[in-house]
Amino acid sequence: MKITKSLKARGEQLSDTMVQLKVLNGKDIVDNQFPKFADKLKDIGLSPLKPTKIEIFQINMGKMCNQVCAHCHVDAGPDRKEIMTRETLEKCLEILAIADIPIVDLTGGAPEMNPNFRWFVEEAYKLGKKIMDRCNLTIILANKKYHDLPQFLAKHEVEVVSSLPYFSKSRTDSQRGDGVFEKSIKALQMLNEVGYGKEGSDLKLNLVYNPSGAFLPASQASLEADFKRQLKRKYDVEFNNLFAITNLPISRFLDYLIQSGNYEEYMTKLVEAFNPVAAENVMCRNTISIGWDGYLYDCDFNQMLDLKVACPSSKQHINDFDLEALTNRNIVLNQHCYGCTAGAGSSCGGEVA
Repeated sequence: MKITKSLKARGEQLSDTMVQLKVLNGKDIVDNQFPKFADKLKDIGLSPLKPTKIEIFQINMGKMCNQVCAHCHVDAGPDRKEIMTRETLEKCLEILAIADIPIVDLTGGAPEMNPNFRWFVEEAYKLGKKIMDRCNLTIILANKKYHDLPQFLAKHEVEVVSSLPYFSKSRTDSQRGDGVFEKSIKALQMLNEVGYGKEGSDLKLNLVYNPSGAFLPASQASLEADFKRQLKRKYDVEFNNLFAITNLPISRFLDYLIQSGNYEEYMTKLVEAFNPVAAENVMCRNTISIGWDGYLYDCDFNQMLDLKVACPSSKQHINDFDLEALTNRNIVLNQHCYGCTAGAGSSCGGEVA
């Protein structure tokens, strides 16, 4: 079935984060319970899991998106109206101005659809922060007002991180929607034209690969080599790095796993592929994730399950940001965390082991 609306808009039960957590813990829809992830960390002496140093300030600028991708863990789409307000973004800038957090990672939905996106990038750039934009590429061609995004991002030295499930039309469109591949290639060419991904340029263009089905990604290095060869040969597209990311069993991908009858097999793969080295390097240890409504989370995935940081409730919102408390917190764990520790591990920057 082609997906055109979010789980929330369709009224699906898995749009409820509590239902998702019950499924992951074998208490709803499926009754197969897997070893507790927290126990796995105890076995290797990593419990409680603590932050190292907060280096990445990841902001979800809203769940609105011009695409409705089959495996989206945000359940984003055009029907999602949740957008971070200017007031919350101003608070983020206040914190960034005084905190030693070097990287600002902008995500969504399509972060560029937030009406304050450009203003925020300009202000964060003035603070000397390294800015990353998780761009779905097609947004550049979605409307005239986005056509100059490559120039704007280049001017502010923004690192572009773009999703491209594969270097073929069929696999990309099946995951992200009809016509997405051709638009993505055109957008990549536009980014190349202003210097992104080109040899000798400081403008970084990285691609993100995630599997199209219920399996773990192949070696990041081999995938990167294949993508570089195929995209250069067929479309004269260049980029810097490819990040291989494991699909986590939440939101639309969880729905896909259940509907296709692959949930138990996939979870078994994740559990059996648990890697202690990957567990030591999970992204939640150096990241703080800010939801569109200003609440704080250990990572983007915890955010989508509404698992707020393990700080007193008075310190779980950006308005009460306490860097010391966040640096000393225990990271909140659940069964979806197996996705970040399977095989070579997975993070917003690809493999971690």
